[in-house]
Amino acid sequence: MKAILCQRFGTPDDLVLADIPDPVAGPGEVVAKVAAVGLNFFDTLIIAGKYQTKPPFPFSPGGEFAGTVESVGAGVTELKPGDRVMGYTNFNAARERTAVSERQIVKIAGDLDFERAAALTIIYGTAYHALMHRARLRAGETLAVLGASGGVGLATVELGKIMGARVIACASSDEKLAFAKAHGADETVNYASEDLRDALKRLGGARGIDVVYDPVGGPYAEAALRSLGWEGRYLVVGFAAGDIPKIPLNLVLLKSCDIRGVLWGAWTMRDPKGQAALMKEIAGWCADGKLSAHVHAAYPLSETAAALKAIAERKVMGKIVLRP
Repeated sequence: MKAILCQRFGTPDDLVLADIPDPVAGPGEVVAKVAAVGLNFFDTLIIAGKYQTKPPFPFSPGGEFAGTVESVGAGVTELKPGDRVMGYTNFNAARERTAVSERQIVKIAGDLDFERAAALTIIYGTAYHALMHRARLRAGETLAVLGASGGVGLATVELGKIMGARVIACASSDEKLAFAKAHGADETVNYASEDLRDALKRLGGARGIDVVYDPVGGPYAEAALRSLGWEGRYLVVGFAAGDIPKIPLNLVLLKSCDIRGVLWGAWTMRDPKGQAALMKEIAGWCADGKLSAHVHAAYPLSETAAALKAIAERKVMGKIVLRP
């Protein structure tokens, strides 16, 4: 089968398209024929050796996929050949077939297309886990979303609206903000042209912002934290800006606010049943048209490097997928 391989840490141009043996399902695993692969910002880090997960060489990028079960290993009881599935692999999805634990995939309905399904697991799973379990977002609260036009940001905008929040989308261009507003954002902030803290203070009013969802970090983190109201919650999701911010802890004291980490992948390993239930709900919302799972573009496997460069250069609104 064909696979995109990372044989040494480097850039997208160092990836190679190669023929490798077909996988075999081990105990508790299934082998799925991959119809679509969702790419994420962390894929640019994992191939560079800058991510917390460092797989043994050679490996394929791609942490999520959608496709069809071809074979099952010993002990698999919930899935069978022919089932349409989507799921989380962490890596090794950018290939024609992949072996994955039964616990990391869920069945999908026939009316949910594979490309949109491949765009669901990581970004919507992360966003919903963050808002529901970590922030405990309540209807009527104000949610500020940084990087709101990217994959995980857009998912947070949409889920925040479903959960009854007032959503403020924050991004670096008017085009990106218009995109976020078309997907449900109530207010917008262009942090390339206006001061983020001042804008969020104005929009938050006397109460302040209840929840900040931050997958960007860098220079925006402290400004967003300063906009929080009393007992607000600041969600640390990632550092797309590149720099890991250092937060003055006196701000946490003065606002009696919380800084809460969101490591969705680790949570899925600790609570696979909770993750499966969460993803079934998300897949249902997507099939019903309540979530867009917007695919910015689809690339063939041979153009994985170009796809990853588009993500690294922040040209993507929504998700990029590969079609093996």
